[in-house]
Amino acid sequence: MHLSCISRRIPCFEGSYNIPCGSNPLIVDGDIDSFIMGFLALGINHQTASVAFREKVAFAPEHLADALQSIQKLSSVNEVAILSTCNRTEIYCEVVPGQDQPLLAWWANYQQLAVTEIADSIYQYWDESAVQHMMRVASGLDSMVLGEPQILGQLKSAYAQAQAAGTVGFGLSRWFESAFATAKQVRTQTAIGESPVSVAYAAVALARQIFGEISQSQALLIGAGETIELVARHLSEVGIAGLTIANRTLANAELLASQFTQATPASLSNLPDLLPNADIVIASTASQLPVLGKGAVERALKLRKHRPIFMVDIAVPRDIEPQVATLADIYLYTVDDLREVIEENLKNRQTAAVEAENLVLNGSAAFMSRMRELTAVEVLKQFRTKVELLSQEELAKARKKLANGADPEQVLARFAKAITNKLLHGPSVQIKQAGAAGQLDRIEWVKQLFEIDQLTDKKS
Repeated sequence: MHLSCISRRIPCFEGSYNIPCGSNPLIVDGDIDSFIMGFLALGINHQTASVAFREKVAFAPEHLADALQSIQKLSSVNEVAILSTCNRTEIYCEVVPGQDQPLLAWWANYQQLAVTEIADSIYQYWDESAVQHMMRVASGLDSMVLGEPQILGQLKSAYAQAQAAGTVGFGLSRWFESAFATAKQVRTQTAIGESPVSVAYAAVALARQIFGEISQSQALLIGAGETIELVARHLSEVGIAGLTIANRTLANAELLASQFTQATPASLSNLPDLLPNADIVIASTASQLPVLGKGAVERALKLRKHRPIFMVDIAVPRDIEPQVATLADIYLYTVDDLREVIEENLKNRQTAAVEAENLVLNGSAAFMSRMRELTAVEVLKQFRTKVELLSQEELAKARKKLANGADPEQVLARFAKAITNKLLHGPSVQIKQAGAAGQLDRIEWVKQLFEIDQLTDKKS
């Protein structure tokens, strides 16, 4: 058993800690009301497996509820959630400590793979390490692009889907909520997300620096590949007024434009007509020759009455003739210019990441402390219930004796003695066994628990 695992004894009845009675508790000493569970994060990501293999182990959104409920039927699993993105697939569980193999076997079988195929790429974290891992994921510290914010939304979606499937309860809910709170701290207290570190994001960030508010700006995107798609997404998120997506193959431009309400598709042959209306031009095609020349830009500037145009040429080879940079009112950046910005920003993020890691460590320690405290509260409740049952039992005997005419003084004395004996019998046996075994630390703890030294001081 993991030393750091959380032991919880939780009654299984409707409303108790929001844990469904259909879950799978581990029976402890024949007590059906009790179970011992640990936290487990089991996963595969961009650091441990190729894209091709990540595709094999991923869970399709339409099958996720079925997968979650199937996992929860495993006798070792109590609660479960699944995060599945292009860069990672992770299963978060409240599970019997050490029982990761049934879950691994289930995953391989579900995806029709051999266990050995998955095992080579898998990683696992238990208890506090699992809590830290989820917090790092939520904060963007474990992402391909350090500090990227999209993963937090994906993690929130994974939590919502598990809630809808009925596979999360008290334990995982607290775990997820703590991860979200720590991620918020990282975002607000560090600069982890302030500096753009992708070419697409850096291009949009530069546009915002030049134009300030771009809600009135028009953007012309040349190309329809992955980079232009990311640029379009970023521009859409920051509220660009309009997008025109021009591509050599019109069908590809139409397909990409259909993803954004403010986007219009166009053919690359219409560039001269499109350019005068563009405040922002970002180009990324696979063309071996420039698609935008100095002459076309000069004509556009005249029609615009020399209102400036911000241009970013992300392509290699370049899409925009270098001579365009010599024109007044043109701000032209190349992919090399952006890389310099990105490298500097990455250094800033790495500095911020050190602060973020400290927040994660503090957050995970605080979470585990709260969970252990809740464990103690539950034990106290059960201890109080046991004492009250003993009291009621002896009180019933005392009342019966009083009803039969017994001497009240003798009844009270016997009542007090019986209560004392019943309460002290179990602890007395344990203390003697601890003494015989040389477990002096347990005896010392008993002295602190019952404040025996203080009683001795008072007598003296």
